[in-house]
Amino acid sequence: MSPRAACRLEALGFTDVYDYAAGKVDWLAHNLPIGGASASAPTVGSRLRHDVPTAGPEEALSAVRARVDASPYRFALVVAGDRTLLGRLRHAALDAAPGTTAQEVMESGPSTLRPHSALADVESHLRAHHLTYAIITDPEGHLLGTVHREDLTGVTGGDRHSRRPGGQSSRVDK
Repeated sequence: MSPRAACRLEALGFTDVYDYAAGKVDWLAHNLPIGGASASAPTVGSRLRHDVPTAGPEEALSAVRARVDASPYRFALVVAGDRTLLGRLRHAALDAAPGTTAQEVMESGPSTLRPHSALADVESHLRAHHLTYAIITDPEGHLLGTVHREDLTGVTGGDRHSRRPGGQSSRVDK
């Protein structure tokens, strides 16, 4: 909101008024709640899955492998303590020698999308690149979750309901 609009709201008696200097796109990219006419537009942020296995960069692959094998996924995402996405571990990388750490075999800097991306655009992107999922981060690179092509199939406008966590039934690795 502009400083003028904030001032006007205060003059009208509103007490909790903030000037979010970073702007609307930054707000949307952090998957924060919105109102108004565009609030019902379906975005990837409304379909996030939060159940993907993660690993710390110094973590031994044996521990990561156990989590991946117990999950519906065939990969793990390597994150720092503040959830900054550092890399991806595909299932094949988990067979490395004992004592190997996640950062030694991870694929650095996987491609990511922002949560305010339109569902139809992401579905088209995944199909065009023969991908089964996309990794979603905020502008600072913090992992928010993943979204899978099956979550987007047949998407129609107006659906902003959140996806049930853990609803994955088949393993994916792309």
